[in-house]
Amino acid sequence: MANEVKVFDVNDANGNMFIRPYEHNAKYYETDQMGIIHHSNYIRWMEEARIDLMDQVGLSYKQMEEMEIISPVLSVSCEYHSMTHFADTVIIEPKITKYNGIKLEFEYRITDKLTGELRATGTSSHCFLNRSGRPISLKRMYPEIDTKFFSFGNEQQ
Repeated sequence: MANEVKVFDVNDANGNMFIRPYEHNAKYYETDQMGIIHHSNYIRWMEEARIDLMDQVGLSYKQMEEMEIISPVLSVSCEYHSMTHFADTVIIEPKITKYNGIKLEFEYRITDKLTGELRATGTSSHCFLNRSGRPISLKRMYPEIDTKFFSFGNEQQ
């Protein structure tokens, strides 16, 4: 059935949800002329972490697209705190901060894996549309997805 999606349990025996943070090893091509990671890459890394988080909670973007749900970015912001260089490994921690069935918002914290130094923080806002570009409510149309987002968002609070 087109409106069904398989969701997986990511809880331990006590019902606690565990999500591993996303790691990214900075590539040479991501650097700018000054030898530091170009600022645009942090936005890409936030997207990678968001997609990884969704995979971990059992709801991939691919599954959503197969169900003809798209989730465009409404806004994105990033504040840079310290430089990342080629070959540094960063940890990106996405967190759902708001979900109401129509809109989904994330915060991101990017830190150096070795030192723990804060590299960047950011936010992104998304909505849900059908393939025709019309807004949809996951609460009404896809309650199994709504429950997953709602439960996970509350767990992160």
